[in-house]
Amino acid sequence: MTIRRCFPFLILLAVLLSACAGDGYFIPPSAPPESPPVLSVLYQDDLIALLEEGQDTAPVDIKQLAEVLQAEEDGDTPDRTEDPALVGDGQTGEDDQPAAAAVLTATPQVTLDSSSAFLYYTQAADTLPVVATRFGVDPSEIVSREPIPETAYLTPGQLLVIPRRLTETTTPQHTMPDSEVVYSPSATDFDIEAFVAQAGGKLSTYEQWLQSTGTSTGAEIISRVAIENSINPRLLLSLLEYRSGWVFGNPQGGEQEDYPMGYIEPYEKGLYNQLIWAVNQLSIGYYAYREGRMTEIIYPDGSSMRLAPDLNAGSAALQYYFAQQYQGQEWARAVDAQSGFPALHASMFGDPWARAGSVEPLFPRGLSQPPLILPFTRGWSWAHTGGAHGAWERDGAFAALDFAPGSTQAGCYPSPAWVTASASGLVVRSDHGVVAVDHDGDGFEQTGWVIIYLHIEDKDRVRAGEWVDTGQEIGHPSCEGGISTGTHLHIARKYNGEWIPADGPLPFNLGGWVAHAGEQAYQGTLTRDGETITACTCANAASFITRGEDDP
Repeated sequence: MTIRRCFPFLILLAVLLSACAGDGYFIPPSAPPESPPVLSVLYQDDLIALLEEGQDTAPVDIKQLAEVLQAEEDGDTPDRTEDPALVGDGQTGEDDQPAAAAVLTATPQVTLDSSSAFLYYTQAADTLPVVATRFGVDPSEIVSREPIPETAYLTPGQLLVIPRRLTETTTPQHTMPDSEVVYSPSATDFDIEAFVAQAGGKLSTYEQWLQSTGTSTGAEIISRVAIENSINPRLLLSLLEYRSGWVFGNPQGGEQEDYPMGYIEPYEKGLYNQLIWAVNQLSIGYYAYREGRMTEIIYPDGSSMRLAPDLNAGSAALQYYFAQQYQGQEWARAVDAQSGFPALHASMFGDPWARAGSVEPLFPRGLSQPPLILPFTRGWSWAHTGGAHGAWERDGAFAALDFAPGSTQAGCYPSPAWVTASASGLVVRSDHGVVAVDHDGDGFEQTGWVIIYLHIEDKDRVRAGEWVDTGQEIGHPSCEGGISTGTHLHIARKYNGEWIPADGPLPFNLGGWVAHAGEQAYQGTLTRDGETITACTCANAASFITRGEDDP
């Protein structure tokens, strides 16, 4: 069989590789080969074998490679010169070398250069636009032997071949699993109070007065900050120990006393405020990198560094977090897996990657949003007062939407309107203005789909442990919980502990009304059947949406 005849059954991939590093990354050689670029023609199975062995192939321009593949599909293949020494007479005998070893030299119609390529295996929640942004390439330059959806989540583990454009980045070392940063299924069995008590450090005897709850213990503060922000409590404890020694030690006086997370601001004293600052930084690093909104970190001296494009979101979160406090060698030491913070975390809680192995990827293949309805009573009109914005604190995942009932009053006022359940489920939390509904009914907020309803007045609010049906009244909108300048509902989604962006591959869909983010937080629209509702804090006519009698 000739190469031309078998070409449709082959895959063209030409990449510059060196031996495979122990952590799974392929590092290009320091100097390009002297031989001219060629297209390597490989059988699929042979390609996999080469990748596993870490063998080198010749470099090509990946965009040109994509054009060759497309031309073959269209039946307009550019002329190619076959090397007869490699191809032979077109006959394949039992003793012949497989056609996979053949090499085709490109004609002038396809001009190749010596740019190297990167082999990247997709991770949970990756999309083509986000991957392209991280690697600094155009989406059209990324090729794969499998179809690449333009906007949907990519299947974890899919091999992409990407031009290697970035020359200087942060370390690509994966130091923390995603599931160890978000409050994921791997933390459902973690007893915060027991761990803190057994550690016996300052945290075990610490108390702080909070306006919303009164006097709270150190363990209670860790627990509250973790669940409200959906940040893994193990991570908060190890960061606290790394910075101030509060978990196992008993520091007295100095900055460690007032600023245990190292954020030195006069109005941010005390454990609770310090933890809020910390989770904000972790959320920014995790979700901004995950969503392609952040590609570099800026150090305290104003210098910057491009984030390694193949990081997982959890590792990017740590790199961003420590860049808010350290730079140079201090930053490098903090993120070093063998001697820095990741090593301390593992010494406190065991191997995080072993825990991750049982729960990741957090977004399984084919993940879809369950049917949801508008969260208010049929026949009522509410204003869409906030497009995609922060799920809990101001920054991080733009996962939340805001709605407010029509009223002649402004500001915070008691409302007779009812917030209703967008889907059926078990109420797993009802406190501090929050109702959390677990839609898989297993009783854990860290698993499966969970809807968070915020600013729900305590009066008439559904209680934890109750089952609610779709459309059932769960409470009244108010200003309770969080920060609010007016009576409204704040609603957000989580899956396996990770906030789901209101606009993205799985956009918020409420009874057919689909959310679209604006250029800035709180801006955006809801669309359905050609109708558009525009978010506005002003609650003008264009922002009102009605749940009709025929609506789900």
